[in-house]
Amino acid sequence: MQNLLKKYSAVFISLLVFGILGLCYAFIPSFKSVTQDLWAALLAGNTQEVQKIISDFGFWGALILVLIIVLQMFLIVVPSWLPMVVAALAYGFFEAVAISVSGVFIASSLGYVLGLQIGHHNIKRISGKKNYKKLSFWVKEYGFLSVLLFRISPFLSNDAISFIAGGMKMNFLKFIGATLAGIIPLSVAIAYFSSSIDKLKESLYYIGGAGILLYGIFIWLDYRKRKSKA
Repeated sequence: MQNLLKKYSAVFISLLVFGILGLCYAFIPSFKSVTQDLWAALLAGNTQEVQKIISDFGFWGALILVLIIVLQMFLIVVPSWLPMVVAALAYGFFEAVAISVSGVFIASSLGYVLGLQIGHHNIKRISGKKNYKKLSFWVKEYGFLSVLLFRISPFLSNDAISFIAGGMKMNFLKFIGATLAGIIPLSVAIAYFSSSIDKLKESLYYIGGAGILLYGIFIWLDYRKRKSKA
């Protein structure tokens, strides 16, 4: 039993957290009410309402945002950039960057360890053979740059990449280095442009597009290099 707990520690910790949150939701009326209001605002993409709810918690609101970023790994219906915008609106530029980077660091590390413990065969069954084949190819061939691209591009499936990197046993320091290299400029851009949603959306498109373009150029150059050596 002890070996089983150690082998799947991240899985059990994740289930324990969800279990605690579930019990709080079921037996604490105030927690249930706030959760329902927050969930409705997140689904609607109502940053002003989320900001209002989070701001009422003061310092603890920052921890709630970190938790939301971590849980977003499982709740894919919530845009990954939304809690980052709320952090900037509620706490300011530097605090928002710190909250965003901390949340993504924890979420990515947890996703990596979950992928490592679950194994790539189980991940393939969960994510689907087609999606797994596509993402695992990019991780295998262009590990660091693939993770960096998925982190810096807010419209790509940047949570799945953590599970797959772990499942494929990518070097953790390389993985987390690429994660930070991608999420820091993204969180800075989100915090800077958060006061104007139109400017924010435009900046996200530019960042995502530039990342994909540079990545495409690298793959093309790498392809030519490999072809010349063949």
